[in-house]
Amino acid sequence: MDVIEEGRALFLQIAESVEDAIVDGSLAEEAQAPSTNELAGFYRINPATAAKGVAMLVEKGVLYKRRGIGMFVAPGAREHLLAERRSAFADRFVDPLLAEARKLGLGPDDLALLIRDRAAAPVATTTEGNAR
Repeated sequence: MDVIEEGRALFLQIAESVEDAIVDGSLAEEAQAPSTNELAGFYRINPATAAKGVAMLVEKGVLYKRRGIGMFVAPGAREHLLAERRSAFADRFVDPLLAEARKLGLGPDDLALLIRDRAAAPVATTTEGNAR
C-alpha cells in the first residue's frame, strides 16, 4: 500500500489504494478486502475515515459486503476500474495531446511514429534524477 499524501482527502487515498490493489491483481475479484480497522491501523488514521473510503468503493460497485464476514471485491470490479482509468487517462493525456498535434499539423500516423520512437528510446533522466 502507498504512503498518505499531504493535501488530498485521506478517504480518497484509501479508496485509490484499494483500487490500485484490484487493478494490479494483488486483490482478486471475490477476495476479501482489508477491513476499515486494518486500513485505519496501516495508515494510522481514524477508522471513520477509512470507512468513508470503503463506502465510496461500495457505492461504485467495486466492493460489496457479506454480512458478518466483511467486504469483498465485486465480480467485474477490475474491468470496471480499468475502463474508468482508461477513460480518465484519455481525458487527461490523450485529448490534450491530440489538440496540440492538430495545432502542429500532425496526423495520427505522425503521432504513432512519435510515440513508438519515444517508447523505444531509453528513459532519459534530468540532473535531479527525475525521469523525463
